[in-house]
Amino acid sequence: MTVRRTLCLALAGLLTLSAAPLPALAKTHAKAAPSKAQSKQREKEKAEAERAKAAEKAAAPGMPGIAARAWLLMDVTSGQILASQNPDEKVEPASLTKIMTAYLAFAALRDGKLKMDQQITPSTAVSKVGKDESRMFIEPAKPVALQDLLRGLIIQSGNDAAVAVAEAMGGTESGFVGMMNKEAERLGMKNTHYMNAAGLPDPQHTTTVTDQAILAASLIKDFPQYYPFYSEKEYAYGGIRQPNRNRLLTLDPTVDGMKTGHTESAGYCLIASAHRPLAPAGERRLLSVLVGSVTEAERIKESAKLLNWGYEQTEAVRLYTRGQALDTAEVFKGAANSVKLGLQRDAIVSGLKGGTGRFKPVLERAAGKVIAPVAAGQQLGLLKIMDGDKVVAQYPLVALDVVPQGGIFTRSWDTVRLWFKK
Repeated sequence: MTVRRTLCLALAGLLTLSAAPLPALAKTHAKAAPSKAQSKQREKEKAEAERAKAAEKAAAPGMPGIAARAWLLMDVTSGQILASQNPDEKVEPASLTKIMTAYLAFAALRDGKLKMDQQITPSTAVSKVGKDESRMFIEPAKPVALQDLLRGLIIQSGNDAAVAVAEAMGGTESGFVGMMNKEAERLGMKNTHYMNAAGLPDPQHTTTVTDQAILAASLIKDFPQYYPFYSEKEYAYGGIRQPNRNRLLTLDPTVDGMKTGHTESAGYCLIASAHRPLAPAGERRLLSVLVGSVTEAERIKESAKLLNWGYEQTEAVRLYTRGQALDTAEVFKGAANSVKLGLQRDAIVSGLKGGTGRFKPVLERAAGKVIAPVAAGQQLGLLKIMDGDKVVAQYPLVALDVVPQGGIFTRSWDTVRLWFKK
């Protein structure tokens, strides 16, 4: 009786175990492995959620959240950064790389090393550009005018055009890359390193949105005669017409550049620039730099959001004009006893609307006495614009006039005066 009861209890226990739910680990193994497409979609959704969360966290009062890995908004007119997120995080520039390629080509045109109508003969290296890469469809050994290559580089974002331009200037693409890195150092792009002229992925091919803003603003200021290339909406070469990938050129008439970029690893990138009126006269230019958006549509929407916020919620104020006398410095041993000090360009500062009234100018004179001769434009101090203890902007304070040396009596007398002023 006892044995029978024991067997029944054991059987009941087995039935209970078989009816119990399987452990989670077993359920995981029972599921079919996700397809490559499903995994990719999940990664994209996860990245989009993380960017949206970061954008919400980074949003300042009145500042909309921006869905991107890193971004920056610069007022090119004043040179100030208005807002940013992860401005110094190292990122892939993708085809934003081609801005540096174009910058060096424009410098060569300025210096007479290249000519717009110059015929460039591409090497066989252009045939190695992949079919899935952006191309303008040039052919090896078939000459192309430089102006066509530049349009293919800027408007069509042709990797083959980038290689041809690089070879024309550096002999080889690797030789040109050395020029790119040297120029980046000269411009103050402290966290940028190039490995190719087109923007192909490479672990050592990195930049930051801060550095890209420096480069883009420099190109706009240094080469205004060539910047209109970036506003052209389409270009045809060899019977193949391609649109400019910067769709903001069509959506916003105040946008006149600048460059798109995309790789699987970098995401969708865009540097966009717009110019709108600045009262009482002139124009105000803003520049947005955005990398790591999830989709092409997102990079357009978020860049437009940045530019619109900048124009609607911030203002630029002209404090002083170029050539306006701000101070006077005593001059020794000169034909004149003093020289007027001012600026070589307008002092324009930016900030949130209603907040620029806090800015205060502070003049700092250079140490030591001013001894003639004095050249016009000679720096003799600094004008600093302060917001409390923070320096918002600064400008060289320069001599506005020439002061030649005085006669022998003046120089002798001032030598004595200087002895007593030590």
